[in-house]
Amino acid sequence: MLYNIVMILIFIVCVLIILIVLIQNAKGGGLAANFAGSSQIMGVRRTADFLEKSTWTLAISLFVLCIIASMSIPRETVDPNKSKIEDKIMNMPGKNEAPILPNTQPPLNNQQ
Repeated sequence: MLYNIVMILIFIVCVLIILIVLIQNAKGGGLAANFAGSSQIMGVRRTADFLEKSTWTLAISLFVLCIIASMSIPRETVDPNKSKIEDKIMNMPGKNEAPILPNTQPPLNNQQ
């Protein structure tokens, strides 16, 4: 149950990271370039800072969620008193059948 919730959160964080990175521009443009007016509530620099901080926050949250997901992977319960090798031997297919041996020899290449 916890594993499924964490996997959904990881998916949401991944989509958000993709969107945030696509909004940014490597040369300083992107969404920040659209807010060039000085009378804007969020100027160019503040938008770039917000995008950078949100990228780092999402990356750290993705890292933490991956660690939580690895710790919450559902595992099958194994009886500690039961040997895995013994279980494999006992459940081998055809263990009660006698082996089938060939009753004829293959012909040799120089005999015709």
